[in-house]
Amino acid sequence: MRNLTAEDVQALARDPSPANRAATAAKIAGKFNEHLTGAALSASELALAEEVFRLMVRDAEVRVREALAANLKSNPRLPHDVAVALAKDVDTVALPVLSVSEVLTADDLVQIVAAQGTPARLDAIAGRREVDERVSAAIVQAGVDAGNETVVAKLLANPGAVLSEPTLHKVVDRFGDREAVQAPLVARDVLPVTIAERLVVRVAEHLRAHLLARHNISPDLAMDLVLHSRERATVGLAFGASEDSLQALASQLGETNRLTASLVLRSLCMGNVRFFEHAVATLARVPVANARLLIHDRGGLGFKTVWAKAGLPAAFFPAVRAALDVVEQTELDGRVLDPERYSRRIIERILTQYGSLGVEFPHDDLEYLMSKVAELPATGVIIH
Repeated sequence: MRNLTAEDVQALARDPSPANRAATAAKIAGKFNEHLTGAALSASELALAEEVFRLMVRDAEVRVREALAANLKSNPRLPHDVAVALAKDVDTVALPVLSVSEVLTADDLVQIVAAQGTPARLDAIAGRREVDERVSAAIVQAGVDAGNETVVAKLLANPGAVLSEPTLHKVVDRFGDREAVQAPLVARDVLPVTIAERLVVRVAEHLRAHLLARHNISPDLAMDLVLHSRERATVGLAFGASEDSLQALASQLGETNRLTASLVLRSLCMGNVRFFEHAVATLARVPVANARLLIHDRGGLGFKTVWAKAGLPAAFFPAVRAALDVVEQTELDGRVLDPERYSRRIIERILTQYGSLGVEFPHDDLEYLMSKVAELPATGVIIH
């Protein structure tokens, strides 16, 4: 092999000490790495180097294997079997390889997490430049089983880690009240709306403010959250969400008995018609497409039918009907404060119905509507 001289071989024969074997391992690994930068080795030399590595990963002396790991951890041409052998070795050999080797597959890493998931190994894998969704799920499961919030927090803080929605729910289930986990979770670039909804009343005030700012929640909603109003926060979180996310959020709220009449009313008051439709559909146990047809039925009977099927209070129906009329009669004009003026029209219509139709709201709901009217810019016209 080029640059591995006869003198090297003779020196190794004269002095087969661990230190000399480690130095030889480092030298061969160095030449193998140089092949990546243009110092080409022949096919036979590459094959010889790979066979030497296979012998050395079985060397009884740890420092020899450490030399291999330290020098070959970042080499994408390292034979897969050698990379796996190093990754399953003692920590001083394995951790450098687990941290950066691109040769290791997601399957390799999942198996190592399951069979050798020590805190140090989990930490090394959690910090990799990219972490596959399956690997993240395995790390979270190991962290949950061991109560290891530190490794879960490190994984969450890694922008290259892909975490599925079910995995994030598992994180919130086990560590949702731990600030060490809350902080990196809130700071992630994207959070499913179902996760954000669960977090808003769990996180500390300074993290709540960060959650709102990072995920484009309005200042008035931020004030509601400071006052621990989960329902008011949920309406804001649902704005701009995809259809799948809205369905998941409505289902989550329904399963936990938090899809209340006041939440349904608030969503419509603030002009979030899509969430309103998903909420009614979930409560009525009908597909959202069917619910939309009934809600927007010109004759009005369909809406009354699906409202009753949803188990929502009859006392709310006249006010909700009035709000829906405003929604269907009013288009956003795109001017400054348009969404706020739009919401004000809806709220004003409900308030005009409050006395004349005998609609009874819980005190805090009426207070909420009144406060919103006071906060929003005047329209100049009250719709009757």
